[in-house]
Amino acid sequence: MPRLGTFNLHGSLLPKYRGAAPINRAIMNGETKTGVTTFFLNHEIDMGDIIDSRSIQIGENENVGSVYDRLMHLGADMVIETVKNIENGTLQSKPQPEGEFIPAPKIFKEDCRIDWRQPGERIVNLVRGLSPYPAAWTEMRKEGETASLTAKIYAAAFEGAAHNKAAGTVESDGRTFIRVACADGWITLGELQIAGKKRLPVRELLLGLRDIGQYRFQK
Repeated sequence: MPRLGTFNLHGSLLPKYRGAAPINRAIMNGETKTGVTTFFLNHEIDMGDIIDSRSIQIGENENVGSVYDRLMHLGADMVIETVKNIENGTLQSKPQPEGEFIPAPKIFKEDCRIDWRQPGERIVNLVRGLSPYPAAWTEMRKEGETASLTAKIYAAAFEGAAHNKAAGTVESDGRTFIRVACADGWITLGELQIAGKKRLPVRELLLGLRDIGQYRFQK
């Protein structure tokens, strides 16, 4: 074993978000702050003594792609600093505090499916936390038909408003906007990709899909 130990760089402020998808899960849960942590490895996953950590604010409209890029540079600098501190003997690690653990398990396809019955803020956070990869998705079906399409959604915004529409109801002017009913308002879509098509902003998508208002987004 390495004489001075082995350390890891983790994409969260440990002990929060232990697991395989910490950056995604933090955004999906609506966190406004995250960061990176270096810690010594032990026999338990993500539970070794903390060496150092740095934090950043998560922008209201940021997605996992932009947060990942910022953490990548922050983490690279911290790894170099951690190595130097281990080498010169100035490092002082500390045990992880108890009671702050939030799991960040691996993300599977069904975790990415949008449930339009959920509150709008939760849906937008899901989209942000999965964009650009692996991407939140939904099933869309035209009224009166049994065949369905899938669509990946990369950008969305929430507008709280009372309505009497069923969750998943789609409204569009066929030119500039697509919005979908959720539990407490409307989700306005910004960018999506229908199966077999290119990823496009809504205005460009509508040039070839003007009948989008005849669809219903499932679940």
